[in-house]
Amino acid sequence: MRFAIQARLDDRSRKRLAVLVRELGWTPSRVVREGLRVLEASHLRRKKPAIIGLGKFESGVPDLGSNKKHLRNLGR
Repeated sequence: MRFAIQARLDDRSRKRLAVLVRELGWTPSRVVREGLRVLEASHLRRKKPAIIGLGKFESGVPDLGSNKKHLRNLGR
């Protein structure tokens, strides 16, 4: 299904769009579609940052190294 949108571009964005159209040989619509894909890939698909080495176990008990209760008196 096709869906049309209307966008109001400032002068700087309009000039950038024109340069991209000229340099890539794409239509303005394709430039916008590819821009949306790049934004999706870089922002929407990010997962919550994981701590390297943080374990998950069948018991459901999280890694003791990340449990503040178990680390409270560490080193004393």
